[in-house]
Amino acid sequence: MLEARGMEVSYGEFLALRGINFTVKEGELVTIIGANGAGKSTILRAVMGLVKCRKGEIFFEGEDITLSPPHRRARLGISLVPEGRKIFPDLTVAENLIMGGYVQEDRKAIPSRMEEAFGLFPVLRERQNQVGKTLSGGEQQMLAIARALMSGPRVILMDEVSLGLMPIYVEETFKVIQSLHRQGVTILLVEQNAHKALAAADRGYVLETGEIVLSDQAEKLALNPRVKKAYLGGA
Repeated sequence: MLEARGMEVSYGEFLALRGINFTVKEGELVTIIGANGAGKSTILRAVMGLVKCRKGEIFFEGEDITLSPPHRRARLGISLVPEGRKIFPDLTVAENLIMGGYVQEDRKAIPSRMEEAFGLFPVLRERQNQVGKTLSGGEQQMLAIARALMSGPRVILMDEVSLGLMPIYVEETFKVIQSLHRQGVTILLVEQNAHKALAAADRGYVLETGEIVLSDQAEKLALNPRVKKAYLGGA
């Protein structure tokens, strides 16, 4: 469904990503783990078209989207849950969700998608008339995920969804991610919490200083001594 071939991204003279290759198959939950600053978020920003590739290609369902603008990628079915949530702080929960469905051509589908979002996150139904900035960090993260689902995406890119959350919200967020995965939603998850990410994923990639250094089934990566030492707190 999603493929990167030889992707390179630079910020000025700084080469943030080098020769990135990965694939995500339909219905898979694939994670990219790595230290802070390794370039994980840059991968998702490149896939979404928010930063340009200096080299390489990105394919979505067989179509080369390397030069496509972000709004076209959204219409094709790629949705992003950005790092730091980035909800609309002065809009209500309901208005945030409606904005998430902006690219939805069938406007009649918006109410049913909103109901699905409230089914996943009941607290959002209770808060639907509150403005986003009054929500807790965990509630804002739920809203960011729900907003991404409103367009009925084919693949969801999730960027550091556990960052800055209390443990109870981390647990709840990953339960929702696993629920979406069981429903067949295709997910590419970038995450610093390697324990949670590898426990949830089918496959994983390890990113170090802009390069993918390991890739394997998630279970095998979790047992890899190099991964355990660097990211899982083991020897």
